[in-house]
Amino acid sequence: MLVIDPGAMTPEPDALDGAEAVLVTHEHFDHFEPGRLREAVEAEPRLTVYTCPGVARRLGELGERVQVVREGDTFTAAGFDLTVFGEKHHFSHPDAAPVDNVGFLVDNEVFHPGDALTVVEAPTVLVAGQAPWMTVPDLVAYLRTAAPLRAYAVHDGLMNEWGLQVLDGVLAMEAERSGADIRRLKPGESVEL
Repeated sequence: MLVIDPGAMTPEPDALDGAEAVLVTHEHFDHFEPGRLREAVEAEPRLTVYTCPGVARRLGELGERVQVVREGDTFTAAGFDLTVFGEKHHFSHPDAAPVDNVGFLVDNEVFHPGDALTVVEAPTVLVAGQAPWMTVPDLVAYLRTAAPLRAYAVHDGLMNEWGLQVLDGVLAMEAERSGADIRRLKPGESVEL
């Protein structure tokens, strides 16, 4: 099993149970919870974490169980072929330099950019539905530039029911315009590709 970004806001307490590989895009709390990862690595001898340099520095005591990956790297983990894209988090504050951020293309099918607007040719893109660093025009421009067949909004944990309705409306408008399957995945929802 492959898990991406099991951060502090990941609602499933058992999200890492049985994982062979964990991909962490960057070090922000909603994507990376160090204690949770340390416990999972201790409990599962097969588990390896693949991540950017910034996260790896924070897990240094785990040694070879943490693998640093960078733009252009390719590797296989948990039976999936992975390619790494990107280097930095999207600009989010004038007083803070962007942290390391890598995106992962899984089996040349699904791209998870983390908190960046890295454009990769992929049939399916997991896009941030909401973030303090992104506006609706940013989201729409990213979807139009990436032009995936499918885009599923994730990263919406800070929104209330009204914000989710607005996001769903924006995604529906873009889906109608493009003809692509563009929508928000609700907690627990899955899709077959």
